[in-house]
Amino acid sequence: MNTLKDHNLVKREYKEIIYEEHPCYDRKGDAISGIHTTWIWLNNPAQYNSYTTQAVKEIISAFGQASNDRGTVAVVFTGKGDKAFCTGGNTKEYAEYYAGNPQEYSQYMRLFNDMVSAILKCEKPVICRVNGMRIGGGQEIGMACDFSISSDMARFGQAGPKHGSAPIGGSTDFLPLYTGIERAMGSLTLCEQWSAHQAYYYGVISEIAPVTKVGGKFIPNPLVITDRIVNEYGHFVFGSAKKGKELEQAKELLSMAETDFTLLDEAVNRLINKLLYTFPNCTVKTISEARKFKLEHWDRNKENSREWLALNMMTEAKAGFQAFNFGTKDNREVDFIRLRQLLAEGKEWNDAMFQAISPQYKHSKV
Repeated sequence: MNTLKDHNLVKREYKEIIYEEHPCYDRKGDAISGIHTTWIWLNNPAQYNSYTTQAVKEIISAFGQASNDRGTVAVVFTGKGDKAFCTGGNTKEYAEYYAGNPQEYSQYMRLFNDMVSAILKCEKPVICRVNGMRIGGGQEIGMACDFSISSDMARFGQAGPKHGSAPIGGSTDFLPLYTGIERAMGSLTLCEQWSAHQAYYYGVISEIAPVTKVGGKFIPNPLVITDRIVNEYGHFVFGSAKKGKELEQAKELLSMAETDFTLLDEAVNRLINKLLYTFPNCTVKTISEARKFKLEHWDRNKENSREWLALNMMTEAKAGFQAFNFGTKDNREVDFIRLRQLLAEGKEWNDAMFQAISPQYKHSKV
């Protein structure tokens, strides 16, 4: 037999992500030789697995490598720690380098687009293992995956219009396909987060698994309502956050709990096992055809979106990212009312405008 060719463009050492091969198991639970799953880990838990420019480049390379790996049955995309799968781009890098530099952010967004496309063109099934928050750009790269299996403690949503951006790195393309336009519109504009139960009900994820243990036993997410479908007004509340005394009791219970991803990993491995017992080329072709619904919107919009996002770094994104990065823990948003008043007066975006609306400055007259 001839020596197999290497189809990877480059060989890369991974510094900000982790690239691992995990065993595949047959129906008896025995590890199989010669084939495996590839796990790609976001490895920035201290910053909720936000991705830097370097991490984006590594993710592109990792998905290319996994796609070309003849022995990979499926790719699992996940994050380290128990707080977040991914919360999007690294706000510190955005605020301190890209804010006010649209030409630089345009090049960064080229890489971001390539990252989303690398997931969508991967010639293996891609499973998003949602170990925690999936917010902003994290929601976008998560929805680019083929399946999502989530911790029941995870939360899902957008952040763009609250922090100076628009969720046009995939969410406006993908989310309406999952939920329908009305639900998607609320999430995209209002940035109100969904619990994992709500995300499951809305069709955003395939399965949820408990990850919280108290006294050695798994319990469902105590912070959300899981046993009532409608409230006294007839409104849907399943998966909604508890309030008042119930919330305080839930927090007290969590203070005694530990996090255990055993059931989440079992769910991921069950799905991989089901995929294992299919014809690989037929499965990949089927996935590629189903991905076309995402790609139809993504490929049509990604370049215009990149250009708009770059120019927006001169105005709202600059204000929003810097407010989040330099503001206090309890105040990381601009003064939206003052901003709207100033724009209604025809004021221009300049240093005085930023100082008037941003929490890191004492408000001054413009």
